[in-house]
Amino acid sequence: MRFRTVLTRAVAVGAAALLAVTALTACGGDDTDAADNPYGLLQPGVIRAGTLTDAPPNVFLKDGKFTGFDNELLRAVAGKVGLKVEFVGTDFSALLSQVNSGKFDVGSSSITITEARKKTVDFGNGYDFGYFGLDVPAGSALTGFDQLAGKRVVVVQGTVQDDYATRQNLDPVRVPDYNSAINQLKAGTADAWIAPAEIGDKSAADSNGKIKVAAKQLSPTPTAFAVAKGNDKLREALNKGLDEVIADGTWTRLQAEYYPGRPVPADFKPGSGSVAAPAPSAAS
Repeated sequence: MRFRTVLTRAVAVGAAALLAVTALTACGGDDTDAADNPYGLLQPGVIRAGTLTDAPPNVFLKDGKFTGFDNELLRAVAGKVGLKVEFVGTDFSALLSQVNSGKFDVGSSSITITEARKKTVDFGNGYDFGYFGLDVPAGSALTGFDQLAGKRVVVVQGTVQDDYATRQNLDPVRVPDYNSAINQLKAGTADAWIAPAEIGDKSAADSNGKIKVAAKQLSPTPTAFAVAKGNDKLREALNKGLDEVIADGTWTRLQAEYYPGRPVPADFKPGSGSVAAPAPSAAS
């Protein structure tokens, strides 16, 4: 009996020791994973970014490459904190939920910060300002946003332009992407499209005279990159990288490249506001 008791105690002690070693090993693995992937990315060292394919000059595909102001800025920001970027196309209406569900690490698509969107994702510091553009078919008599009551107004679903049209009680026609909005104007099935102004300008210029810009107005809030709720480490890293590309002139260069001639409002301060953006060079 005494022998059995001693044996039982020995087995119990051995099992406890084995569990302790296993626990220590597991903890060590967690520490290693955290060190290799401090920002909780889907792939260590690489930001998987959801973006759009059809919204120049902000985000678009050119020769099979994702580019545009927002995407080139994200590449530069990521480089400052030692990360690469892999872009994947999606619809804007799904983008924020896909970021928060973990399909993407970051949303990059000229995303205006709103209180409603803050319930789904967290935002970094603002990196750009924006205007609303009012695009209409050539020959339209519309000249302002105050003339849209009772008109068939198209917006891309889930955008800040959708929010604006809804607040104005316009009962907008919602479409999944910018090409769908453009096609409705060209076909004459919509009276107007409320668009990000730069995208509206480019669409009108590329329409062979079928679309014109009727009016513009300044958007009240900035655009920013979106991350999943609670991913503070990634958000803070993007904020740090953004301030660095503002300070070294990259932000200014990209502004001049993608929005030539567009003045920056005097009261707009990109990033944290603690660093000044160099003025454009004469060559820009």
